[in-house]
Amino acid sequence: MTDMNEKQREQERVNHVLRVIEQKMQSLEEKTGGLKQDIVQLRKTFWDDVTVNLDEPDDVIETHTSLKQQAELLSERERSHGQFFKQYKNLTRLKNSPYFGRIDFLEEGESETEKIYIGLFSLLDENDEDFLVYDWRAPISSMYYDFAPGSAHYQTMDGTIKGEIKLKRQYMIRNGQIRGMFDTGITIGDEILQAVLSDQSDTQMKNIVATIQKEQNEIIRNDEKKYLVVQGAAGSGKTSAALQRVAYLLYKYREKLQADNILLFSPNQLFNSYVATVLPELGEDNMEQSTFYQYVSHRLKEFDVEDPYTQLEYILSEKQDELYPIRKKAILFKADLIFKDIIDKYVASLQKEGMLFKNISFRGERFITREEIKAYFYAIDDHITIPNRIQILRDWLLDKMDEKEKEERTKDWVLEESELLDREDYLKVYRKLQKEQRFSEKTFNDYDREEKMLAELVVRRKLAPLRRKINDFAFVDMKALYNGLFTWAQTAIEGNILPEEWEQIGAQTGEQLKKGKIYYEDATPYLYLKDKLEGKQVHVKIRHLFIDEAQDYSPFQFAFFKEIFPNSKMTILGDINQSIFTHSVGEQNGLLHSNELFPEDQLEKIILTKSYRSTKQIVEFTEGMLKDEHEIIPFNRSGNLPSVVKVENQEDLHKGIVETVGVLQKGGYDTIAIICKTVEETNQAYEALKGKIDLHLVKKESLTYEKGLLIIPSYLAKGIEFDAVIIYNSAQDVYRDEDERKLFYTACTRAMHELYLFSVGVVTPFISEIEQDKYRLVSLDD
Repeated sequence: MTDMNEKQREQERVNHVLRVIEQKMQSLEEKTGGLKQDIVQLRKTFWDDVTVNLDEPDDVIETHTSLKQQAELLSERERSHGQFFKQYKNLTRLKNSPYFGRIDFLEEGESETEKIYIGLFSLLDENDEDFLVYDWRAPISSMYYDFAPGSAHYQTMDGTIKGEIKLKRQYMIRNGQIRGMFDTGITIGDEILQAVLSDQSDTQMKNIVATIQKEQNEIIRNDEKKYLVVQGAAGSGKTSAALQRVAYLLYKYREKLQADNILLFSPNQLFNSYVATVLPELGEDNMEQSTFYQYVSHRLKEFDVEDPYTQLEYILSEKQDELYPIRKKAILFKADLIFKDIIDKYVASLQKEGMLFKNISFRGERFITREEIKAYFYAIDDHITIPNRIQILRDWLLDKMDEKEKEERTKDWVLEESELLDREDYLKVYRKLQKEQRFSEKTFNDYDREEKMLAELVVRRKLAPLRRKINDFAFVDMKALYNGLFTWAQTAIEGNILPEEWEQIGAQTGEQLKKGKIYYEDATPYLYLKDKLEGKQVHVKIRHLFIDEAQDYSPFQFAFFKEIFPNSKMTILGDINQSIFTHSVGEQNGLLHSNELFPEDQLEKIILTKSYRSTKQIVEFTEGMLKDEHEIIPFNRSGNLPSVVKVENQEDLHKGIVETVGVLQKGGYDTIAIICKTVEETNQAYEALKGKIDLHLVKKESLTYEKGLLIIPSYLAKGIEFDAVIIYNSAQDVYRDEDERKLFYTACTRAMHELYLFSVGVVTPFISEIEQDKYRLVSLDD
């Protein structure tokens, strides 16, 4: 009876909060309606209320002031409307579930206990005086995530507030009704977390505000050090915590930090789509999102840049290629900080000699030679840095362009071109002459002046592309300089630092550059050299950089991030056990080198060992594949053992997969992934299965995926989770090399509830090495 009475009192409070929400929404509707009418009216009458007079200088100033005032008034109305609309959307979200937690807190020195209800957003009472709900990001709310009943504290601007939590309660509220209510001694009771984790997966990541664990809260609110490195097991909530962290930072620093000051480097476009709804659900604008490949491609427009998945496909599929060993060694070496040091030494040597430039030609005539440019460059004081000397050189070349422009105006080709100009060009020149009070009785050389102005227009327009190239430092022969690095290093670098295959690596690199292509492993070193010579492209607008799937970045790439984002804080999230690229599977893994990359006093490391995504059975099975030191603690959510299905041939394989898909779909699973190793295997499997079952093919160009059955290469599934996963072929002739172990592990850890592994013939040793009680061997007849 007591419990029933308590639940009734709690429901009455929920009802009261809902009434307040309705009142506030109604008030906002009235305000926004009125504001909208104001905005529409202002836009309609904008020019009626502005006096435009350009006859005299004073009139121009008055017109400008009038326009500015009217524009500011309209802008203010639109800004207010935007703020009210955002409040309205937040209230709409609160209507379904006004809050999810409560703590009763007795502050030290106080006599009354305060009931603190915690939800997605703050909500004040009818009089806008007291909090009915506290935003989960508010300082006081941190106690809900960090403490059990008993002594507790939280940080404010004025210092630490201490006291005692008398009660901690969790709610499951849906459509304004309390579905569940639990008093608990830990942050999130098993009842609620079990309910959330047992739910179906979705094509979009969900926010985890109601189920944030203490260790995740440490990531979200950690704001002490410049570099936060999070190493977390598969399914430990790294990415979810990172997105809540973005929301927290935007809340805490809302006066000086906007969403466009934050950048997320994610593994692929599909992942960007997967996480796109989390921040809007929390009432925040999405941050800037990009892949590192998009970034380097944007900066290396002159090249066809290989993407990382094409590089990986080569490593996985082309092992018989005679150039394979050289390419693999090149990938590893170019990821190393040693290669960065070699480039630094190369740049230092270029202070004295070795810079390479391009000839500058116009209309087929070479009028500034590379030798002249080089001579001018090395005539500049060598105590001046190379980027500053390049700036001085650019200014000299632009002066040369001015001379060239004057020289060309009198040439015959200019007269011919001027006769072919558009009517608009003639009118432009005519109006300019009119402003100069030409074409009057007092002037006598108007037509000569007109001809001269037309000639200036023609030459200036023709030289404009060349000027742009000079302003962009296109006169520096970066391609030849990068290529020359390999020859220079052969004689300049002492000791046994360079790999034995260095000469072949240089030749292989040069061949690509000649074709206008650049390997993915060369993109970062090339940009690093370019920045060292032409001046760094520093992204000052970005105040916080998030790097997800950080285990796939090299030490060199992390060093490059420090160069181009020098003022940014960084949140770096990854799992060593999910390293899939050649450099990261070996020693060239950025996460492994974080201690030497980042100053100790600016670095904070957090390790997440608990896995929430998969059932206990799937976690224990996949953990058995790992050889490196690790600690993975599965959340206690039970399910079926993973099933290993051995078949004799491709026909049986496809028959078995079709049957398994049918069983899973009958079981109510919305997202099922058939995961293949490579693109080639994915395409072949798709062609074989598409006539038998309805499935979607996911490619590296895919921007989104829908619910249902999909077929996907292993590496594109990174960071995403599915209700059920079917590994297409786990045979030993498919997954056999040690450097593919973590790729296989990553594919298997995508499964939340069910995992099936098919194998045509003998299974991969990655499975056979696992204790047999961790999975079940089945045949098609089972």
